[in-house]
Amino acid sequence: MGSATTQALAATTDALAAESGLTLDSAAELFAAARTVGESGQLSGALADPAAPARARTALAQAVFAGSSAPVRSVLTAAVAQRWSSASDLVEGIEELAIRTAAIASVGDDVAAELFSVSRLVAANPELELALGSRLGDAEAKGALIEKLLAGKASPAAVLIASSLVRQPRERRVRQLLGRAIRIVSAQRSRTVATVHTATPLNAEQQTRLRDALSRRYGGEVSLNVVSDPGVVGGLRVQVGDDVIDGSISARLADLRQKLAS
Repeated sequence: MGSATTQALAATTDALAAESGLTLDSAAELFAAARTVGESGQLSGALADPAAPARARTALAQAVFAGSSAPVRSVLTAAVAQRWSSASDLVEGIEELAIRTAAIASVGDDVAAELFSVSRLVAANPELELALGSRLGDAEAKGALIEKLLAGKASPAAVLIASSLVRQPRERRVRQLLGRAIRIVSAQRSRTVATVHTATPLNAEQQTRLRDALSRRYGGEVSLNVVSDPGVVGGLRVQVGDDVIDGSISARLADLRQKLAS
């Protein structure tokens, strides 16, 4: 991610936070806007053109998205007024705004945990992952498949995010899309995501102790995504961003084997 995009994301996130009246419909509009911009190289290039004056870019956005609701037009205008490192970064930036808006509109739901469950479902079903990730598949059919699978099992926000992402993968793998969405939702709610690999499921008390320990270490609320992984053998393997805390027996055995071989 270029420095221009980093600054643009910060500015558009601030603009989103200042906007009132955002709903799940607003999130759907932003996903649609990301799809519109992403599907047109000419439009994305014009909206992200650093040589064009900001007023020209915002005027174009207002014309293209004239049918959108006022809060969405305001957010999109703020986005295209920024300088982005590339046109694809602008598209991903609008997509991030959509994900954040869905999180804002569904405060009572644990959207990140639901998206993690979707990711594990995809990981456990190669045929499903292939169907969702195939370049030959119809985008609308992929979205409809997710909606059917999650009907009555996930919040409207999680369904919207997952179905929208598989409709516009842009060369990204399904689990990669969902992992990014989980991080964005957690960031919007000021949470750190910890993925825990364990050979046996953790009970509620164990999860609470681990969550508290990680919260102290990282200085904030932590969400646990627990993965049952027989390869761990025993103990835990915890990943928080780029940090890996590996206390598994398999890691200790690998370290022992390496020392014996040296």
